[in-house]
Amino acid sequence: MNFEDLGLSSELLKAVQEAGYSEPTPIQEGAIPHALMGRDLLGTAQTGTGKTAAFLLPAIDILMTSKAKARMPRVMILEPTRELALQVEDALQTYAKYHPKISSVVLMGGVSYGDQDQRLLRGVDIIIATPGRLIDTFERGRIVLSGIKYLVIDEADRMMDMGFMPDVERIVSMLPPLRQSLFFSATMPNEIRRIADGLLSNPREVAVDPPSSAAETVTQGLTVIDDMDKREGLRRLIRAENVRNALIFCNRKKDVAVLYRSMNKHGFNVAQLHGDMDQSQRTETMEAFRDNKVEILVCSDVAARGLDIQGLSHVFNFDVPMNAEDYIHRIGRTGRAGLPGRAFTLALPDDQKYVEAIETLIGKAIPRIEIDGLESPKLDDSGRGKRRRRSAKPSTRSKPANKSEAKPVAAKKPDRPDKDTAVKKSRPSRRKSETDAGNDKPVVGWGDHVPAFMQVSTGEPPRDDSADTAKETVDG
Repeated sequence: MNFEDLGLSSELLKAVQEAGYSEPTPIQEGAIPHALMGRDLLGTAQTGTGKTAAFLLPAIDILMTSKAKARMPRVMILEPTRELALQVEDALQTYAKYHPKISSVVLMGGVSYGDQDQRLLRGVDIIIATPGRLIDTFERGRIVLSGIKYLVIDEADRMMDMGFMPDVERIVSMLPPLRQSLFFSATMPNEIRRIADGLLSNPREVAVDPPSSAAETVTQGLTVIDDMDKREGLRRLIRAENVRNALIFCNRKKDVAVLYRSMNKHGFNVAQLHGDMDQSQRTETMEAFRDNKVEILVCSDVAARGLDIQGLSHVFNFDVPMNAEDYIHRIGRTGRAGLPGRAFTLALPDDQKYVEAIETLIGKAIPRIEIDGLESPKLDDSGRGKRRRRSAKPSTRSKPANKSEAKPVAAKKPDRPDKDTAVKKSRPSRRKSETDAGNDKPVVGWGDHVPAFMQVSTGEPPRDDSADTAKETVDG
């Protein structure tokens, strides 16, 4: 099937051909006809399968055949990360080059509100947004959503992993009920399907099987290494390889920052990319990496999602991915367009659970390699998949020989004076003997002397106790 068979306009076909595409991918072939018919769509496809064009091309066609309203956007596309939002914007500029009247804005965090607010004030047709910034813009009264007719929720599983689904459901509640909705996810667990069922109306389902193996042009390798040797092993591996440019993946953004500082300290031309960086830093980092000003980029899966680096020579997995499909996604960044690529993974001995899941998915064992000068232990499932964390210092304590030695001996506390005694000793006595040494003056106050103020008359006659006694005698 060709793009001409999908029912797209001639202007769109021309833009697609000039972009270098002649045949639609499976997700495009399955999704575009239903989207052009105005049907809701539930698509299962991973990043890199061409699904951006699967929802953008119908959106452009629909915009050109529908009537615009002043300053009321008609298309909304939700993305989990800023990088993906920018990638969709770039694709939109490519496909809509022969539709200059179509305007768009990217609403995302990490940049100032000024330019985004100005573009919204002038009026846009398409909003490409991350959930948090879109809600913030709506609450500030800068956007009207009552004109949205075409909604795209992209990377829904990542939205859920990042905790954005409550925001997405809130955004959907702000939209008009009569609309067309397209819902895409790389995986379809029960929770995602439940959410999709609540958002879509009688949807058509299009599923593209995820790739189960990397390209044959990618040479893979795995080394098992102790946690304390991991950074040194990575450095030796990089020095042994002819690295032109490389991505290093970590499972956590905290580890991205730590590894970046370590690599930078050892003289590597390295940069980092993670979710805590503001947008200007992330954009500058990506431009430097694409322009070969930076040789190595340490990143997380979420921050690097959507990156497409042409001619990438190496991928290093500093951590074994917990999701086997992420392994395919990571190493698939290299070996593209028939070019050779190399991908290496550093595994801890207790990563056996994750390594076995990856090898089951790709249908073969990853070749084992050894790093010169470092011990390579065997995989061991005794940790049951729990990852040991790097300790700050190795323990220097020796284990006790028996249980009696294991009990710490409580240090004997110094004798403390009784509290009341201490207070009494610290306070001078209020009463001293009248013949106290060095003081011959009589005590004034509560001694035998009665203060004058206690002798002031109250105006009442003194009480006669003898009268009371006599009365008791008579009554008795």
